[in-house]
Amino acid sequence: MPLNLDWPTILSHFCSLFSNCRTPLLATLLTAILCRHFCAMSLKFIWSRLSSLFSNGGNASPEYSQTSPSQSIFHGAHHFRMRDFISIVFKDGRGQLDALPKHPDVSGRQAEYIPDSRQPEVKEVCQRESSGTDLVLCIHGPAGIGKSTLAAHLSDKFWSSGRLAASIFLGAFPTDSSGPATIIKMIAHEIGSIHPQAIPKIVNAMGQCHGTSLETHLQQFILKPLQSLNHPEPFIIIIDAMDEWKDSPTFLKALASLNPYSHVVKFVITDRLNPCVFHVKDVENVSIYTYPLGPISKEVIKAYFYKHLATVPWVDGRMAHPPDVEKLTELSDGLPIWALTVIKLLSHRFDDSPPHEILEEIVGSRRQVGGGDELGELYRNALSRLFPSSEAKRQFRQFMGATVALQEPLSQSDFSILTGISLHLINHIQIALSAVQTRSPPPGSEKLVHPATMLVHLSFIEYVQASTTESSLAISTFDSHSTLGLSCLEQLARLPRSSSSVSHLRDHQRYAVKYWPLHVSKGTPCPSGQWSQTKHCSTLLQLSPETQRQWGCLFLQGFELEDMDTTSDTVGTENGMASILSGLYNSLLEGGEDHWGSRAACLEVAVRIDDGDATAWERLGRCYYTAGDRTGNLQMCEEAVTAFRHALRLETELRPDRADLRVCVASVLQSCYELNGNMDLLSETASLYREALDLCPAAHPDRPILLNDFANALDHLYKRNGGVGALREVISLQREALGLRPPPHPDRSSSLNNLANALESLYVCDGDIATLKEANLLHREALELRPVPHPDRSQSLNNLAITLQSLYERDGNVKPSNEAVSLHREALSLRPAPHPDRSESLNNLANTLISFYEYDGNVKPLKEAVSLHREALSLQPAPHLYRSESLNNLAAALQSLYECESNVKQLEEAASLHREALSLRPAPHPDRSASLNNLANTLKSLYDGEGDVKALSEAVSLHREALSLRPVPHPYRPRSLQNLADVLLSQFEQSGGVDVLDEAIPICQELLVLRPPGHRHRRRAVGSFLRILLKRREVTGDDRDCEEIDGLTAEWYALKEKMGRNSD
Repeated sequence: MPLNLDWPTILSHFCSLFSNCRTPLLATLLTAILCRHFCAMSLKFIWSRLSSLFSNGGNASPEYSQTSPSQSIFHGAHHFRMRDFISIVFKDGRGQLDALPKHPDVSGRQAEYIPDSRQPEVKEVCQRESSGTDLVLCIHGPAGIGKSTLAAHLSDKFWSSGRLAASIFLGAFPTDSSGPATIIKMIAHEIGSIHPQAIPKIVNAMGQCHGTSLETHLQQFILKPLQSLNHPEPFIIIIDAMDEWKDSPTFLKALASLNPYSHVVKFVITDRLNPCVFHVKDVENVSIYTYPLGPISKEVIKAYFYKHLATVPWVDGRMAHPPDVEKLTELSDGLPIWALTVIKLLSHRFDDSPPHEILEEIVGSRRQVGGGDELGELYRNALSRLFPSSEAKRQFRQFMGATVALQEPLSQSDFSILTGISLHLINHIQIALSAVQTRSPPPGSEKLVHPATMLVHLSFIEYVQASTTESSLAISTFDSHSTLGLSCLEQLARLPRSSSSVSHLRDHQRYAVKYWPLHVSKGTPCPSGQWSQTKHCSTLLQLSPETQRQWGCLFLQGFELEDMDTTSDTVGTENGMASILSGLYNSLLEGGEDHWGSRAACLEVAVRIDDGDATAWERLGRCYYTAGDRTGNLQMCEEAVTAFRHALRLETELRPDRADLRVCVASVLQSCYELNGNMDLLSETASLYREALDLCPAAHPDRPILLNDFANALDHLYKRNGGVGALREVISLQREALGLRPPPHPDRSSSLNNLANALESLYVCDGDIATLKEANLLHREALELRPVPHPDRSQSLNNLAITLQSLYERDGNVKPSNEAVSLHREALSLRPAPHPDRSESLNNLANTLISFYEYDGNVKPLKEAVSLHREALSLQPAPHLYRSESLNNLAAALQSLYECESNVKQLEEAASLHREALSLRPAPHPDRSASLNNLANTLKSLYDGEGDVKALSEAVSLHREALSLRPVPHPYRPRSLQNLADVLLSQFEQSGGVDVLDEAIPICQELLVLRPPGHRHRRRAVGSFLRILLKRREVTGDDRDCEEIDGLTAEWYALKEKMGRNSD
């Protein structure tokens, strides 16, 4: 019977009873009564009061008890644990929590953290996580540098301080079947296990997030549970080995939604690569700080060797000596994994090699220190000792290849059945390979065979797969998948006909049912002529239709998909494995991204069996393209291109009017171009869009989208190759798209924006003021269609402000510039920190303020501009994708300030900033020429103001390189020609060398061609050429230039007079 008392009275009675408990049994019974009779909301209320009651080490707080700390309310309850109490209070919630994906137990499995080896790094990370505002801290470094060990140490440190929310090691389990949503749920399970008070919020999320976005998953499974804990400092979630997870870019992109909540939660991730440098898709939207992890100091490595060499079972007293330790320290290059592997090798019991012989071989290594192969030679020596004969090496390759291909742990006997390796050999090889294992198997699974990634360092797997590894030790992953795939297929033929459930199967049969498509897809050739010759093909053909359908039902059961019918009705009654595989692809599609690998494998095998199925090829293309576009994976995008081309070839024979397939191929080709910069792909993209557009009638609802996509491809071509023809076609396409989106079309503002941007680019080329004015009008209309709180309003404010600033620069009317400042200030207010575009608004506002200084000489707006640029730069720490742009802007502002105040330190800082920007734009960076030009101009100013001849010589060299990077028809080639001509003239005036003038003359001649009569910069070009010719005549006395000098003089005065009339 429920208790009919008000809640304060119940709580008072409960606390009184509980404080007098002397046995855990009574306490448990009282709690059980409450759990049975109180609603969930009441339990939360009770928990909050009990948290206060049992704070301070489990003692009663002064509010409820006057007993001393030694008189605990748990006196006499020697076996009572608060964890048990929590488990009881949240019993129902814990049961639901356990339905979430669980992280494997990695306790005691990871490499030892060398004491004090990372003290400075740990201190800095902890400081940043306490005081910094970045959501993500990415620790990056090469293989073997100790990222995972550091991550484990940080987990322990944050756990001891009560700030650890979750710690995930992505190398501890196969991630191919783990999409971002699964990892988010795994994080939630960790949160609930460490902080049981968060369980109610996590349980709520489990009922609300099915089918929702990743951003919603992050909010519900992570943010809200952590917010409910009301911790004064942000919790820390550590995710190690992001580079071993194909979906890490998707996960990172989704984290942007948590940018405003870095006071609640922060992420520490580890990766081999810096995501900002290697342009992980949309990473610029995430508030992220990157931290490069360097080698461990020699002193720490040396201390590690001294400590662990003392534990090696030396023979006959022949042990390591100080010179050996010095050599080992030198060879390690500060890599902890190298030092760990050496100790494991010396401690391993080889049949015929005592430790001192192994040490002599390692110390006598001829590897060049710092040569980049820190681990390769060590692995080669180890494997040569572990497997000395050619037969032993063959057995190693067979076993290692199988474990690299293996998808989940198997018993030794099941592994033996699938690989054909005898149990005796499996056991022998496992013992031998323990010498290079850096991770221990999970407790209780020592007799299992694990996927290689779970036990050995990734660098070891890469070594045995590398093309440079000697053939006797190198494995072929393709061959390993082929062997496992064929063995799995053979198991299908032996399935008991009565088996209708995977629970009735032995483990190797269950494995075969689930993974044969994956192994076959990765271990057989795709072209039909080659596929038909494989034993895999003949084995599949021998399977009866009943066995095929039986397999299909069992296959779906292996994925434990919710609300999925796995009876024979689901598989269907189609004849042929290809049809069944296509049907299974559709079923797995409902299971989310977790099963992407299996979906792709089903289609890969389907198109091998029937390579004339255009629909299957198209589905395969979409499968790869979706994953490639989501993760930024070039290989997946290239696979998508191959599949779509097959589909297009087959469909063209039947339906030559398939515009949508051409669009698919074009879209994925453009993604490939964005990932690898191959211009040939971009040209093919434009051709395919053109074909698709010709097949798409004017009334087709998707024509505006196609027009826009085609225009974007041409715009990329224009930006890479120049050529105003491509730009004019872009404008034509965008005009048509705008015409197809009349008011109140929801995408009209986007079309207005796109057309305006293209017109601005055209204005840069031809200087036609009418073009710029049209762009301005279009941006105004777009802004009107994006009122507050439209998410793109700040973008329209920014774009309109830029066109207004260009109008000011054209005619000198300060009114547009005043409006531009107001618009930029409003855009900045809509982008508060940590908005990913705040730095852009800071830069744009600063650039506009500089124009005020240029207009009236007032230094106040210039100083504000410098301040804004400094803030923008601080928001883009190295190696932020746009740091070089901010460096350039701040340098330009400082150079303007120098011109006002003549403080040479400002000019020197500008040069330093330009140098850093140039270092961030190595060839073939598209903006390298701009940085060369800017640094050269600053050095020229140093020469003009300070007489620095060395700076002038460097400026000439930089302008020459910039010109070489701007071939015809590059839009900025005329600017480079002008700048180079100017510095050459200065160099002549400094040195008097006529050869300098001879170099400048053809430069000026080309400049006049590119700036013909009527061009707005024609007068400056004429003036530069005239001065150079006059100097040459003055020095040489040669009259050969007289006629040209007269013509240029007349033109220059005519242009000057025309300018005077226009100014009037």
